[in-house]
Amino acid sequence: MESFLTKLKDITTFIFDVDGVLTDGSVFVTENGEQSRAFNIKDGYALQLAVKCGYNVCTVSGSRSKSAVYRLNSLGIKDVYMGIHTKKEKVKIYFEEKHILPEKVIYMGDDIPDLEAMQLAGLPACPSDAVEEIKAISKYISPFAGGRGCARDIIEKVLKIQGKWMTEEAFSW
Repeated sequence: MESFLTKLKDITTFIFDVDGVLTDGSVFVTENGEQSRAFNIKDGYALQLAVKCGYNVCTVSGSRSKSAVYRLNSLGIKDVYMGIHTKKEKVKIYFEEKHILPEKVIYMGDDIPDLEAMQLAGLPACPSDAVEEIKAISKYISPFAGGRGCARDIIEKVLKIQGKWMTEEAFSW
């Protein structure tokens, strides 16, 4: 059986859930009803580096957070899909539109809405604080929690295996 690290050599695409993966799942609500989330700066560094290195980076979220879209776009991520309630269907369309082979994809999710979409990816992964059903289908469980470096963890592993870590792109933020 092919090892997890060996499979990382072929990864071309990262798909992330937002709340619970790129954030810790907390939502801060102001008196005006505006919602905000906290993103991890180290995850952000890795995400923008993956984009610079030519990987497909995509987010699929049930949330409709405008501030999350702003943050992700500022990192160079163009494939930001918000308000998606059937993630499996959106991921299928994304694969078709971008001509992506599922075995070349890591999908990192943390909760039940991610389950079916994660099963489409060659390497389903999750943060350490994911729900049990997601951990059960994941081929990699990061030692880091959602919003606490799990995205950096998996991106760094892929870039290191593929010899793209600590290259010229790494030093231009």
